Amino acid sequence: MRIAQCTDTFLPVVDGVGRVAVAYANGLSRLGHETTVITPIQDVGYRGNYPYEILDFISVGIPTATQYKAGVSSLDSNYMAKIKKRSFDVLHAHSPLIAGWEALRLANMQKIPLVGTFHSKYRNDILRYINIDVVADLGVKYIVSFYERCDEVWTVSDHAAETLRGYGFNGEIQIVHNGCEPKVPQKSWEEAARQTFHLRPVSILLYVGQLDYKKNIRSILEAAALLMRQGTDIQLVLAGQGQDEQNLRDDADTLGISQNTIFTGHLYEQDLLNGLYMSASLFVFPSLYDTGGLVVSEAAMMGTPSVVVRNSAPAERIIDRQNSLICEDTPEDICKTMDYYLNRMDRNAQDSMRSCAQMSIPESWDTIMNQVHARYEGLLGRIRMKR
Repeated sequence: MRIAQCTDTFLPVVDGVGRVAVAYANGLSRLGHETTVITPIQDVGYRGNYPYEILDFISVGIPTATQYKAGVSSLDSNYMAKIKKRSFDVLHAHSPLIAGWEALRLANMQKIPLVGTFHSKYRNDILRYINIDVVADLGVKYIVSFYERCDEVWTVSDHAAETLRGYGFNGEIQIVHNGCEPKVPQKSWEEAARQTFHLRPVSILLYVGQLDYKKNIRSILEAAALLMRQGTDIQLVLAGQGQDEQNLRDDADTLGISQNTIFTGHLYEQDLLNGLYMSASLFVFPSLYDTGGLVVSEAAMMGTPSVVVRNSAPAERIIDRQNSLICEDTPEDICKTMDYYLNRMDRNAQDSMRSCAQMSIPESWDTIMNQVHARYEGLLGRIRMKR
């Protein structure tokens, strides 16, 4: 099949949705599909060494969210000349916004099916930048109208499906989980991470993701401060980048934990990130914003259990106190949950939880891609029958 993945974010700097688009492009290429990525230009000249083509169009940075790009494909004559020569069997949009507009345009022009995956809580995002309910409601109406025009609608979790239905979408929704790359932990990765970030032989608490208050990171800082005041020696590692990094640095200073907090910046090397997962006693991810749990799966693949908030999307694959830990959405309960694992569970119980997390939480991208391939084939088959 000739398949185009349409995404607002892509390499070299991506968020969780961009990482999913990368995984789709890699996985589908491994299955022998002719895969193309369509995206606003992320970095001039950047192509990497990938088994798929990147078709990108001119873009500009968004002032209020500098890690993201916006653009209009029709204003890029070079892109338009290239895309006119290409034909696809399936288009897959990972956003209803810039990439979604272009996917809809191409689907209508080429008369081909469009799959749309709902990844994000867009209403929260709109309110973050434009705190006006009427504007947020209009944005949600547009988002719902986009998915109503897709031939299939997917979400990455039951939680995400509930969110989209809460926006007013009444159509059929397919759940297609995110996966992670199956890798056997290597001691050298952990050694490299410990050396690179000067990790001490104490309990390491790790967060990986955007440094944005919407991820509930302030609660991690407050919980870590409480844990330290109770006498537990820790280092807190925040891996990622984002618009609230300086605010979070200030928060750590105010809470008196800056000397025990490490900001790594964006990590480009997966092995170094895997080493951090391996070094961590716990992966702490209390986000209520996320609609999936990609980083929770990555941590589990490296044998590290997570602390997640009850009724969140990342909690869907968690069996409390068996393969990870579930807490309430307060710094006090996050602290209590971390204290339980670090100070009240014996080593055998900890090892059992780590092993259970590794075996029960991750799904490989290859398994997910086989499901994706089958869904694409089924969609094309139904459309052929209608014609």
